[in-house]
Amino acid sequence: MEASSVRRLVGLFTTSTNRTTSTALTSAKPSSKATMKERKLQGLVNKFKQSSESDDFRYKSHRSYDRTVRRLAFAKQFSLIDDILQHQKKYQDISQEGFVIRLMTLYGKAGMFEHAQKLFDEMPELKCDRTVKSFNALLSACIYSEKFGNVEKLLKLPEKLGIEPDLVSYNTVIKAFCEMGSLDSALSVLDTLEKKGLEPDVITFNTLLDGLFSKGRIADGEKIWGLMEEKNVVPNVRTYNSKLRGLVYEKEIVKAVELWEEMETKGINPDVYSYNAMIKGYCNAGNIEQVKKWHNELKKSGISPDRVTYVTLVSFLCQKSEFEMAVELCKESMDRRVTARPAMFQTVIDGLVKESRIDEAIQLVELGKSRLHYKLKLH
Repeated sequence: MEASSVRRLVGLFTTSTNRTTSTALTSAKPSSKATMKERKLQGLVNKFKQSSESDDFRYKSHRSYDRTVRRLAFAKQFSLIDDILQHQKKYQDISQEGFVIRLMTLYGKAGMFEHAQKLFDEMPELKCDRTVKSFNALLSACIYSEKFGNVEKLLKLPEKLGIEPDLVSYNTVIKAFCEMGSLDSALSVLDTLEKKGLEPDVITFNTLLDGLFSKGRIADGEKIWGLMEEKNVVPNVRTYNSKLRGLVYEKEIVKAVELWEEMETKGINPDVYSYNAMIKGYCNAGNIEQVKKWHNELKKSGISPDRVTYVTLVSFLCQKSEFEMAVELCKESMDRRVTARPAMFQTVIDGLVKESRIDEAIQLVELGKSRLHYKLKLH
């Protein structure tokens, strides 16, 4: 190893040691750090409540509600989330179903389904009418909170409350069954729709196709595709993406290419998920030339790669010892601010070290630390 590389390695590990020592010293006061964080979040809550006094804020600042709840949920401060949402009951808006639906949705996104259900139950006391819209919001909160098993229980509510479920309700139920892996139950909802005189739409079919193709139930997926055509429901890019992923899952890459050509013929523009499916298919086949070809097609399309794109490509390129391209993709993901887990970068670093490309490995470690604050290592 060159002397310059040795010096840089020593510098890296010295910095790492100093940081470790510094961390040990600062960790001596964990309670003060925790207290500061709690005070900061409490300040956020107080400011939010103050802002809520404004009609304009309550009517127009939907993003502020979302951001605040998301931040508190990330910090696992669920009591503070309940605090700011309970605070909203003091305003006359609480008698409007749309406002209550917003609050229920926020509870759901925070994983607080029981609170969403409690609010739904309280609506008569709040002088707010319950319709199928608020019932659908409750179902959605169930999905957001990943309480899929509660959906069947909720289906008993409409009859008691004199509410008639609509297509949105049943589409949400299908989504829950698919998430649970209860695909036969999801398919049975089609019979319920027919009995209720409701026609499935593209969301119904896309949800079913996602569930079936992702589990390798290709034959059942083809039947649903045929039913979709019978009912003259026009497939969109998501419909095709479900089938593309299913064919890739079954290693039917030739059929996937044929389906891509069908998309082009019908004027359906592929998205990043479409390209990811094709790239994944050729990675599975070990075909480096086709992987590079589809990556180039993605670049030419003007569509931005996402995290899945980078992780799939980098992992495969490392397997094929194509480290130069892997490094470039790592740098590109940083430039585009597409967050990938440290493991993706570490795989490249480890490969570079094995290839004795120490300078390149060091550079990637330094970039990871400075731009992503990742604790990457040279093994």
